[in-house]
Amino acid sequence: MRNMSFKSLTEEDRKRNEYLDKLNHAPYYTIFLIGLVMFLLFTTGVLLSAF
Repeated sequence: MRNMSFKSLTEEDRKRNEYLDKLNHAPYYTIFLIGLVMFLLFTTGVLLSAF
């Protein structure tokens, strides 16, 4: 574990933080689409098996 230092950030640190901020987000769009497709497939399967 790195030691905590409370000095001002260097340009390299700022670039690293910006990169990590862009990278560390949950893919909500993909999660929503997968859930929607699974729901539609389940609903279609139930409707087809009912008839």
